Amino acid sequence: MSAETRPNTESLSTGSPLLITGADLAGTGAGDLLVIDGRIAAAGPDAGDQAPAGAQRYHAEGLVALPGLVDLHTHLREPGREDSETIETGSQAAAAGGFTAVLAMANTSPVTDTAESAERIWDLGQRAGYVDVHPVGAVTKALAGEELAELGLMARSRARVRVFSDDGKCVHDARVMRRALEYIRSFDGVISQHSQDPSLAGPTACCHEGELSGRLGLPGWPGVAEESIVARDVMLARHTGSRVHVAHVSTAGSVEVLRWAKAQGIDVTAEVTPHHLLLTTDLLTTYHTVFKVNPPLRPQEDVEALREALADGTIDIVATDHAPHVRQDKEHAFTDAAFGMLGLETALSVISTVMVAQGRMTWADVARTMSTDPARIARLTDQGQGLTVGAPANLTLVDPDRKVTVDAATSKSLSRNNPWHGRELVGGVHLTMLRGRVTAREGLVWGAQA
Repeated sequence: MSAETRPNTESLSTGSPLLITGADLAGTGAGDLLVIDGRIAAAGPDAGDQAPAGAQRYHAEGLVALPGLVDLHTHLREPGREDSETIETGSQAAAAGGFTAVLAMANTSPVTDTAESAERIWDLGQRAGYVDVHPVGAVTKALAGEELAELGLMARSRARVRVFSDDGKCVHDARVMRRALEYIRSFDGVISQHSQDPSLAGPTACCHEGELSGRLGLPGWPGVAEESIVARDVMLARHTGSRVHVAHVSTAGSVEVLRWAKAQGIDVTAEVTPHHLLLTTDLLTTYHTVFKVNPPLRPQEDVEALREALADGTIDIVATDHAPHVRQDKEHAFTDAAFGMLGLETALSVISTVMVAQGRMTWADVARTMSTDPARIARLTDQGQGLTVGAPANLTLVDPDRKVTVDAATSKSLSRNNPWHGRELVGGVHLTMLRGRVTAREGLVWGAQA
């Protein structure tokens, strides 16, 4: 079904009953979705029989319907670095990428370490209206790694914070990490850890340690700096009976630790980024700072281990680690440039290309790893419920055969540090819907005031 035969997107924003017909329902086969008052009223082959007279129809043959994507790891930069990104522009990028909820990391300026700062992030996200923006609270005050932040107050605030992270920095003091895990257990929170032992990989470490880092003259970032923290934290999680989440897993060794921990019944979850599933450390031979990321890109053998771990469930979810930077922060010598790359608008296409098109995952797996499980880990009650009757109509329609050539200039983000520029990917987001309201279609976005 071509775009020309589908109704005008703006007409779908009126709140009228809507019947989406013929989509592959998250890999379970073709069916229809009936949306009434922002919720899924019927789903399946016979959903059309329940559509009221006059319901709008959106022909979705050839598309895959997924529950709206949820990103557990996003940097929106506001407050403090609105030249790189704002909550509004980051939300637009998220909606264009098929997301209906994102979790905004705490390493802003000032840091999100109080109830008031968390509520401000929440309110700005609600005002923009493209996606639900849930603040991640800092684990320690000012990310200093010493004194716990207002964990309980943030949890009890209007933002209902349940995920806490000092991302960008590791909670490296075992005593502080233990205290944080004990504290958040009372309200079912989770600590998302940036696993980087600073004594093994300091602040200048920027290239996978090995022959290549030596040849390029770049400070090495050994895998054991990640793996040792992962091993410590899963033991602390077992000791405290609390939940720990491993952010941006990048090595085969970390995968081994996670497999062992899960076999022991320890309450640990983990994420992998799209860039760690496809890009490898050999790209650093160009010294192009768009490929500078933390943790660094790893060799092919680590990439293969990460793909296998995502496919078999050892790694639970995909998270973007969307990290926008203005040009002047990237246009430096490699060792001096900022860490990070964009990811929200391309994540689904990368996973489609690397995992689905290669037969490693089904679209049902994509729904699990990019929607239902991220929402479960973050304890989001209105996201990730699947394509089930009564669930909020948070939906993403994907064209699985569409070839996408990434153009950094067209990004909704304020920044352009896009590692996928010029690369052809397979599978593109066609439409995103938040509680029955279209927020994006083929690159065009609509916010709360649309």
